[in-house]
Amino acid sequence: MHLVTYRSTIESAARLGVIDGDLVVDVEKIGAKAARSLPAAMLDFIDLGPAAIAELRAALDDHRDHWPAGTAVPLANVKLLAPIPRPRKNIFGIGLNYVEHVAESARTLDTAKDLPKQPVIFSKPPTSVIGPGEAIEHNANITQQLDWEVELAVVMGRTARRVSEAEALSFVFGYSVLIDISARDNRRAGQWIYSKGQDTYAPFGPCIVTADALGDPHDLGLWLTVNGHTKQRSNTRHMLFKIPTLIADISAAITLEPGDIIATGTPEGVGAGRTPQEWLWPGDVVEAGVDGIGRIRHPVVAA
Repeated sequence: MHLVTYRSTIESAARLGVIDGDLVVDVEKIGAKAARSLPAAMLDFIDLGPAAIAELRAALDDHRDHWPAGTAVPLANVKLLAPIPRPRKNIFGIGLNYVEHVAESARTLDTAKDLPKQPVIFSKPPTSVIGPGEAIEHNANITQQLDWEVELAVVMGRTARRVSEAEALSFVFGYSVLIDISARDNRRAGQWIYSKGQDTYAPFGPCIVTADALGDPHDLGLWLTVNGHTKQRSNTRHMLFKIPTLIADISAAITLEPGDIIATGTPEGVGAGRTPQEWLWPGDVVEAGVDGIGRIRHPVVAA
């Protein structure tokens, strides 16, 4: 299933929906029509665990092709928000997780040329998240080196503490698209959170695809364009540390909880790695996507 957080009007509250063809079906409302108790918010739905997916699927099957009045609206008529508009915790970012990106970073960002022996972990605050179509802010007083990174995002579905790699994927709720925006000239003594955690630096969406619907997360094409020109194109099979390793590594010391997000790293093609280097400026448009999930598109504006 492709789950979204949406607004049907500018004034309306954010709601949880599921995409069915060219429609968004409201999860709480279709549940009520099927005499099933389902929530109106993404995090509440994730908290219910696998049973919620089964309940929703049954409710959809009960009414598919004859949606009760008020339960479905054309996708073209809604505003999609970030699937989790306000994560409960910082996003777990993974640096240097594609071999070619390690090489380009070593050339231009003073990172080590050797492949990391363990996942490189940083974080992005909840306030960095924006939804589809929202603007990435370029603050010229802070940065002259605004960069892009397309990533597959993993959304946790169950509490994971000291889990093994063998069981790790069973803790995943679903997957989404995330752009890790970075102010390269804002790194401080090797620390990345100020560079990567500023407001609007985590475009996220357009949906969460449940793990059962996506298939193998390590065989997905991912890409990014700036002003229509392709800058990144790769496949998640090229991750240095695969998703089970990331979950096992993080959960060995930090409990992962339902709704937590792991941004799994970016392939080569970032602006800092180009010759000459390229940066984002007001007026640019960044678009990124992952196969089987969708795409997000964001203008860059002066802050």
